[in-house]
Amino acid sequence: MEVKKDSFKAWLLAARPKTLTGCAVPVMIGLALAWTDSKGYITLDGHSVFKILPAVLCLLFAFIMQIDANLINDFIDYAKGTDDKETRLGPERACAQGWISVDKMKHAIAAVTCVGCLVGLPLVFFGGLEMLLIGLLCVVACFLYTTHLSYIGLGDVLVIVFFGIVPVCVTYYIQLHTVTTEVVIASLACGLVIDALLLVNNFRDRDTDKAVGKNTLVVRIGEKASIGLYLGVGITACLAGIVFGINGRWWAFILPFAYLVLHVLTFLKINSIWKGRELNKCLGETARNIFMYGLLVSIGLLL
Repeated sequence: MEVKKDSFKAWLLAARPKTLTGCAVPVMIGLALAWTDSKGYITLDGHSVFKILPAVLCLLFAFIMQIDANLINDFIDYAKGTDDKETRLGPERACAQGWISVDKMKHAIAAVTCVGCLVGLPLVFFGGLEMLLIGLLCVVACFLYTTHLSYIGLGDVLVIVFFGIVPVCVTYYIQLHTVTTEVVIASLACGLVIDALLLVNNFRDRDTDKAVGKNTLVVRIGEKASIGLYLGVGITACLAGIVFGINGRWWAFILPFAYLVLHVLTFLKINSIWKGRELNKCLGETARNIFMYGLLVSIGLLL
């Protein structure tokens, strides 16, 4: 691929816009839950409980933190020697390809982190001072994932927490200042669905990761268990949706099974390809499946 150094295209590729669906899904689900639970409720001054501004800020903060995590991942993996032109199987990375200089990437990481903090700061007015701690944890998680957690097999835990529990629960909390059992279960299901993306990514890179000492969960438990786990997270997430049915929201339980069909088809494709760059097709399909899950759950809740 021909990319001019430090060009707009180079920065766009480094930001990895295709990954933004993954951070949008938990916010979508959190907002759909909040909208459903706040419908009909108004404050003493006659305004709706559901607020548009914090909803937009939550989505923007999620987007910026995702881009920040992508830039950090690009830089750190290059610095550690995990990414190189010869052995990399996944999409090409900016630093490794020389599209962006190391110094400029460092400056970009600092700038994006600051912008994220500025965007997230107003959420304190809607969710309280505890939003400062949560925002700080999100920023720290962006750095910890690539620098430490992904190398010791804890990347999947971080995904479940920061792409499931935190964004779904916090988005809901900012709107209604409480968190229900239904919201917590929905957040766990969301985290499991999004972890499928990390699983297929690490499944593709299992041999190169092992060679450089990156002991991801896939490397630790083996390829057969990993492919089974990929299937399992999708099934578990859909079954967890029974909590919606128990609360009378049957569409939110039923519709995501359409996602499960797509998830199983992608699982079968991974199983047939097994190794190599062809697995990037499954990475793209998994990202599509995640978005479909978020869309179907949100539609089901709104119905």
